[in-house]
Amino acid sequence: MNAGRLLARITVAPALLVAAWLVVALPLLMGGVFRPGPAILLWAPVAAAALWLGLRRRPRDATAERDGPLGPAPWWSAAGVIAVAAAFLVFEALMCSEQIIVRRDPASYVQFATWLKDHGSLPIPELRWAFGGGDPALKFDSPAFYEHDGSVVPQFMAGLPMILALGGWAGGTHGMLLMAPLLGACSVLAFGGLVARLVGPRWAPAGALLLALTLPMLWVSRSTFSEPPALILLLGGLSLLHDGRTERPGAAAVKAFLGGLALGLIVLVRIDGIRDILPAVVYAGLLVAWRRRTGYALAGGLALGAAAGLVEGYVKSRPYLDYLHASLDPLLMISGAIVVATALMVVLLRWDATGRRLRAAGAAIGRGRLPGAAAILTALVMVGFAVRPLVQTVRRVPTNTDDRLNAQFIEAVQKIDQLPLDGTRQYSELSLYWVVWYIGIPALMLATFGAALLVRRLMRRQSPEWLLPYAVIVWTTVQVLIRPGITPDHPWASRRLIGLVIPGLLLFTVFAAAWTTKRLRRIGYSRKVVRITAVAGVALMLVPIVITSAGYMVERTDQKEVGAVGAMCDRLGPGRSVVVVEAGTADRFLQVLRGMCGLPAARAATFATRSDVRRVIGKIDRAGRHPVVMGSKPDQVAPYGRPRQIMRLRSRQDGRTLDEPPAGSWGLGIDVWIAEPAAP
Repeated sequence: MNAGRLLARITVAPALLVAAWLVVALPLLMGGVFRPGPAILLWAPVAAAALWLGLRRRPRDATAERDGPLGPAPWWSAAGVIAVAAAFLVFEALMCSEQIIVRRDPASYVQFATWLKDHGSLPIPELRWAFGGGDPALKFDSPAFYEHDGSVVPQFMAGLPMILALGGWAGGTHGMLLMAPLLGACSVLAFGGLVARLVGPRWAPAGALLLALTLPMLWVSRSTFSEPPALILLLGGLSLLHDGRTERPGAAAVKAFLGGLALGLIVLVRIDGIRDILPAVVYAGLLVAWRRRTGYALAGGLALGAAAGLVEGYVKSRPYLDYLHASLDPLLMISGAIVVATALMVVLLRWDATGRRLRAAGAAIGRGRLPGAAAILTALVMVGFAVRPLVQTVRRVPTNTDDRLNAQFIEAVQKIDQLPLDGTRQYSELSLYWVVWYIGIPALMLATFGAALLVRRLMRRQSPEWLLPYAVIVWTTVQVLIRPGITPDHPWASRRLIGLVIPGLLLFTVFAAAWTTKRLRRIGYSRKVVRITAVAGVALMLVPIVITSAGYMVERTDQKEVGAVGAMCDRLGPGRSVVVVEAGTADRFLQVLRGMCGLPAARAATFATRSDVRRVIGKIDRAGRHPVVMGSKPDQVAPYGRPRQIMRLRSRQDGRTLDEPPAGSWGLGIDVWIAEPAAP
């Protein structure tokens, strides 16, 4: 096997494996039998079939068979991408965090996955019988875990928890946590593959290195975030569609279906993936209009994957989607409108009377001034984002409990960072500056230049392989920069950028760098000068990336949580029913107690008095269980018995900034006290 074929295969394999796992795992979860035996037994043949269909070559000519979809490639190119991904995996595994106590999304995903690993079904029972049948003074919800129809329903889509459960079956909690570096390394690998396909194999190691060293990529690969698996599916899906362009019709249709399936399954991982795949819907329509079999295959894969995500969301994660209705409902309406418009476009292009006119108009546009105007407009859009803070201050007035809590959190960060207190500030107007923090001005300028070059080429009907990747990147980047839709503290908010904005802009950056070196070669510079220029250009782009990432790169955060929780569960012992009387402790530990300690857990309602808690204690005792009252301080549990501390965790957590790049970490202290009331 030559280097080009090796690089093409190894960079698309992660997407095929993830897609195969999700295809197998989802029906088992829907049936309530998501267990390691059937899941792994079914995954093995499905994954083998996906790899065989997705990696084999059926080219239209013999030369393509010899070189593979990337063409001739040096061995150092494949070795470079693999080396970057492998080094990233090892380093991130050493720096991996242990976020399992629920404070933000990573621990919520771990607790969701822990329940699936051990029980294989949803929803999570409240176990009211363990509290004597329940009580009006008790509640069973906590952040990311909704109380719904007598059960507890986890927040978020089930895609990532099902992936983490595989690591949990293999290595317990640490196995789940180590899935984060593995998924991050696969994202870097997949990005190198897309760079190789669209820019050239010689630029693939540089692209992989640029992405791997950005702070957001380092950060999301140390904790269990949903962005890496979604990125694997997106990059892999685009690569599969690219590879199918040079294959026989039947093989091309198979790869188009697999690529569409990978793209559609992003919805099972992240519900906002609906937005990211809409350009692929239009692209599928264009292929159908051009009477390509791949158009039907791509549409079928997209529909199947997206439908799987929506079914899981509305059946298993309905409270989460209800909470998101203000943004999800318009997105679904826009998606429906785009599907209808795409169908109309297909009809008009395939109908001779209108198709000829539309094709003639497209050809005229390509010959005119509009391609150049589009390139200029690309630069002006970036200028607009740059001056946005001078003309706009984005605010959001709280309208519900979650919004008010978010506003309080922003004010707390503002106070620590010595900024004017205003909890309604969203800082979205700084979104382009967020990008500059993480990739630097040289890379952003090159990305803008690359995007302008590409839009001119595409409008002139050149570089057709870029059409879908360009549309997906620009569509998503513009929307994210306009409205990031995330709590604006960093590095937290950087997760919104790593989903596609930063990888997409870096792809444009590498393309612009490659174009520049080619121009230097054409105007007569020697090969040696061109190579030195290319290396110097990559080094120049790396400098600001490394400057931002350097401090965080060697900072270990969120450590010791696995051991602390294990010790807490041991100290509690079996047969307990836990009532948490302090809100912060309930937020952090309610699902930890259920999932990792295997104990029924509830929280005291905000209106609950000591007499209410004592009434609940009596009901627990009469149910034949041992009551435990839990809080964060001894005086909170002392009224019910002798206080005893069962957790004293001292660690570090990520720092939080709002108007400058993140730097350093903050202290983290978690204390848990209990009292075990004597039988009345």
